[in-house]
Amino acid sequence: MSGREDTGTRRFPTAVYGAGEDPDPRFSLANERTFLAWIRTALAFLAGGLAVEALQVPIATSMRGAIAVLLVLAGIAASAQAWTGWIRTEKALRCLTPLPSSGLKLPIAVILGIVAAAVLVGVVL
Repeated sequence: MSGREDTGTRRFPTAVYGAGEDPDPRFSLANERTFLAWIRTALAFLAGGLAVEALQVPIATSMRGAIAVLLVLAGIAASAQAWTGWIRTEKALRCLTPLPSSGLKLPIAVILGIVAAAVLVGVVL
């Protein structure tokens, strides 16, 4: 048995690597870069949420708390998008099926829109 055939049982997650065949490495590496971009985005949201509260941004306390919570939720959603997006895309690449759309882009955009509106209201008031 060649090493290439055996790798499907040793790599995590096996549900991904056990499906189909290894795609061109450039596609898998691009998928990993996208995963890392989502992780960086999640970290930025989390840092923003912590900063809003820790730096005592000069807006109403309840508004500041709501903004911080929404940013942390956006960070959690972006982190979930990173993992699920990577899995779904890698499976599609391995099985030669159409690439999936990400389901969390719209909720993240809505959360950020609410955050922007809350900041605007908080600064004006």
